[in-house]
Amino acid sequence: MSASTAAAPRGRLSLYLDLIRWNRPAGWLLLLWPSLGALWFAAGGWPGWHLLTVFVLGTILMRSAGCCVNDVADRDFDRHVKRTAQRPVTSGAISVKEALAVGAVLALAAFALVLTTNRVTVLWSFAALAVTLIYPYAKRFVSIPQAVLGIAFSFGIPMAFAAVQSSVPAFAWWLLAGNLFWVLAYDTEYAMVDRDDDLKIGMKTSAITFGRFDVAAVMASYAIFLAVWAAAGASEALGPAFFAAIGIAAAQALWHWRLIRDRTRDGCFKAFRLNHWLGFTVFAGVVAGYALR
Repeated sequence: MSASTAAAPRGRLSLYLDLIRWNRPAGWLLLLWPSLGALWFAAGGWPGWHLLTVFVLGTILMRSAGCCVNDVADRDFDRHVKRTAQRPVTSGAISVKEALAVGAVLALAAFALVLTTNRVTVLWSFAALAVTLIYPYAKRFVSIPQAVLGIAFSFGIPMAFAAVQSSVPAFAWWLLAGNLFWVLAYDTEYAMVDRDDDLKIGMKTSAITFGRFDVAAVMASYAIFLAVWAAAGASEALGPAFFAAIGIAAAQALWHWRLIRDRTRDGCFKAFRLNHWLGFTVFAGVVAGYALR
């Protein structure tokens, strides 16, 4: 085998990893922490290795599949945005059919994991897939597409309850509603990075819709998220460790305000990237609350 032949598969693999943002794990971590937090709430503590594995791997696989769909949907827009112009589909390094094929394989792998749970979770997985497919196109028609993303990025919550309890109680929907505001907060920060480019190409985003109230909207969204999850923890009597974590998460939100208040690209992007630590803090509080209850 020649050196060029051996290098070709490695080059293709590198493109696939770039397609699914493998070197930027913050994306799937933003999905993972609320899903795992819901798993602990649903189980009243440790959910067991099987469900933990299903939700960790399933989250990574579905987020990766979502990236494939998103890049195909946005390929004509991304070439006009400096930060996204070199994505594999946009640059032509990966064809539309190839990207969709990769996404389909990843989604099927995630579905195989869901099949190891129960019928209710399997049924909810179809709704989760539908929202994943709808979101990339919402940016063309919805003034605040981040709200649609909020549903997509929060769907691990009802699925966690379905997997543990074979039903989705009202409590799960309250958690989802609260988490939706966290997604609105961090994805508005993300949209603030690309606002100038999005205005030129006619993309709809919350950063554009909120206008000069963007920073206030972000901070209000953080507050609602933390208030809803704090109330959920209080209803489960999770105790001081949980509320200490909520306090630390609130302190992180205030730090993000310092990063985004001047609306600089670097500051807004840094705030977005660091949000997975805020999510982890809340999740760690849930785990500690149940462990020490």
